[in-house]
Order: sequence, then structure tokens, then C-alpha cells
Amino acid sequence: MTGIKICGIRDVATIRLCADLKVDWVGFVFCENSPRYISPNDALHLHRCIPAHAEGGPARVGLFVDADDAFITEVLKNTPLDVLQIYAPLARSIEIQSRFDLPVWRGCGIATRSDLPTNRDLAGYVIEAPRQKHDQHPGGHGRSFDWSLSKEWIPPTFWMLAGGLTPHNVQDAIQKSGASAVDVSSGVEIRRGQKSAELIEKFVQNARKGLDLGQKVS
Repeated sequence: MTGIKICGIRDVATIRLCADLKVDWVGFVFCENSPRYISPNDALHLHRCIPAHAEGGPARVGLFVDADDAFITEVLKNTPLDVLQIYAPLARSIEIQSRFDLPVWRGCGIATRSDLPTNRDLAGYVIEAPRQKHDQHPGGHGRSFDWSLSKEWIPPTFWMLAGGLTPHNVQDAIQKSGASAVDVSSGVEIRRGQKSAELIEKFVQNARKGLDLGQKVS
């Protein structure tokens, strides 16, 4: 599975642009201490502004950090989601996938090859830079890692490269990592939490070039 995900969407213009560009996934951040946080009600409004995934629109991904069942349930009552992106221990991530009957992608910080996931029970993984002590919440935080660590990795399931990606480096990142899907948030912003239409368009264009080249090479 190949594709592009734009995460941290908070406004109508951005989500409509993503739909027009045929982006594969759009991400809503349900983590209150993130500058990209969106309330479930606001996410529902954005969801209604574009075609459903079954009708050709991008799949909706909800990002949760150490969330309990009650919070996830409350979000799902308001906002239809196709995928849950979870920052939690492996066992908890597997439990969430089973309990809510939705695909779960687990966020994984990678410092060495030994950090690359091997478990096959989840639908996928989001591979990014490891969390640092001063980080208030998980995520790539605009930092990249050694992309070559995943080049010879045999992934147990679907995975996506994230963290530190920009329109300028995404092709290089795909080539070095072997990724078939990429996830961007801060790399297409003009300031924290505010997306740039120009940067999104450039990122999508360059990511597609990189993904197309990667498919030809493989």
C-alpha cells in the first residue's frame, strides 16, 4: 500500500485541498497539549466538508496519545474514523484495535535497527524519530532520524515514514528508507499548527515522484 498522509488538519480550506489533491489519508490530532489539537465536534465538521472514504475521499485517521477507552469512544461517537493512530505500549495498542474493530497504526520512535517493530498483530506502524525528554507529547516533532535504518528491514505489516519530512527532502527520504507511504505535519506549516497550501501541494507533488520512482526500482 502506497500513499500520502497530511496530519494535524484543523481548517476547512486545508482538508478540501487534501481531497482535491487526492491525498490518501488526513489526520486529526486528539491530543489536547498539541498545537494541532482539534475537538471531536470540529473534526466532525471537517469530515462533512469532503467526500467519505467510501466515496473516494481520503481516509480519516485519528491520532491518540495514551488515550483511555472512554475518550476514544467519545471521539468515535462524534467523528467517523477509518484508522486509529495510537501512541501507547504495544499491548495496549493491540487491545484498542481489538476493542474498537478499527485498524491501528502504532507510532514508533526509531533510534537503532533494534527499535524497528516486528509484531504482526497491528494493522501498521508509523516510524519516526524517538521521543526526547523535553517533548510534551509523542510524534516526530519535525525531527528526522537515520532513514537508512529501515532500508533493509523486512516489515511485519504496512508502515509509514514520518518525522522531519518536508517538500524538499521527501524524495530523498523515500529513496533512503524504502518507504512506500509518508506522513507530514509540521513540514507543511508556515507556523505551528497552521498549514500552507503551497507547501502541501509541493509535498504531494514531490512525494508522488519519490513513491513512483521507488515502485519502479523495487
